[in-house]
Amino acid sequence: MDGFKERLTHSIQVRLAWGLSMAIVLVALVAGAFSFDAAFKEANELQDDILRQAAALVQHQPASAWSRMAVHDAHGHDTDSDLVVQALAGSEGGGLPLPAALADGLHTVRVDGDTYRTFVKTLGNGQRLAVSQDTEMRDEIAQGSALRTILPLLILVPVLLLVVTYLVRKMLRPVTLLSAQIDARSEQDVQPLAAANLPSEMRPFVRAINRLLSRVGTAMDEQRRFVADAAHELRSPLTALSLQAERLGAAPLSPEAAQRLATLRQGIERGRHLLEQLLSLARVQSADGLPAQAVSVRTVYRRVLEDLMPLAEARGVDIGMADGADVQILAHEVDVYTLVRNLLDNAIRYTPEGGRVDLAVSQDGPHAILEVEDSGVGIPVAERQRVLDPFYRVLGSEQIGSGLGLSIASTVAQRLGGRLELLDATQFAQGLKVRVVVKAA
Repeated sequence: MDGFKERLTHSIQVRLAWGLSMAIVLVALVAGAFSFDAAFKEANELQDDILRQAAALVQHQPASAWSRMAVHDAHGHDTDSDLVVQALAGSEGGGLPLPAALADGLHTVRVDGDTYRTFVKTLGNGQRLAVSQDTEMRDEIAQGSALRTILPLLILVPVLLLVVTYLVRKMLRPVTLLSAQIDARSEQDVQPLAAANLPSEMRPFVRAINRLLSRVGTAMDEQRRFVADAAHELRSPLTALSLQAERLGAAPLSPEAAQRLATLRQGIERGRHLLEQLLSLARVQSADGLPAQAVSVRTVYRRVLEDLMPLAEARGVDIGMADGADVQILAHEVDVYTLVRNLLDNAIRYTPEGGRVDLAVSQDGPHAILEVEDSGVGIPVAERQRVLDPFYRVLGSEQIGSGLGLSIASTVAQRLGGRLELLDATQFAQGLKVRVVVKAA
């Protein structure tokens, strides 16, 4: 009950259906009451007419035969079981002990604890004729007639309630579809919502959402431009620092100075790597509008392996590509290269010396599956969703990184209409398997 009250308070659909249903039920009750009362009175009036017709049928018969004859109404129906025909004031024949002083016309008379409806008529020869009917029987007939009158209304009300519920749900279905459409969007999708096929009452709301999306898109573009511009501006002084550090390294230095120079060069390299990833993140988050084409995954793998082989050799990590058929995906080649490079770079950096990193690609129905599996320390299950956020790194990690690699890869996967999954390694005792599922070309 509490759940229904909450839905009644917060749901327009429930409130509208409930209000219309209560209105229909209330109108039906009022209309049914009036119809029942009118039909009941009409049935009683009809039975009064039957009393008059019965009197007209028997008035030409002798008084001695009134109590024994079968009386028929105007339609030829036998009314002998319903009517009592008799003479008043001691006339022949049995009957009810009716008062002899009853005036001509219709009367409601109580006799021996029972109530009768009686029609009295004085004939031309001075005899008085009385036709009576038990009011209990009259009421049963009238009630049955009245119930048959409101029976269509009783059937129609539940049908109307079902129709109202269906129509309310159908009329509000565009709201449900619009909310599902918005929920299905990625964080980077700020395209305006289509308002052409929506009801006119919803269009102002959709236009307001579109204006908000436009402002959000503008703010996101400005943020990306700022990140890209800042990264570009910082590359020049870092490059200059790197050159100065190399020149300084060529000069004779004491062991302590050489150690400090190595630390400095390591920090400069980390800064350059961070800037490169910031530029990559800004690029993949902005839609360039270039047409997609069929891209060979294994070709991209070979390019990435060639580029990152020096890093793998420096860290003592064995990298390679598993055998298998090639798969093509419909995408921008730069996006696929960025995706694979960031995944492989991340795997190399978090795999200890002597470890191994493998690239694999396969096809499962309409989907292409790209996998990068390493024998590193892996990522705890509780942290796997958080590591997809920019700049988030697992606590306790001693590796040098920026926390952008997996975030960039996840963003690219979403742009390709796919998803990125983090799983436990299957061919190593420990480690991480990153799986990207996208649509094959």
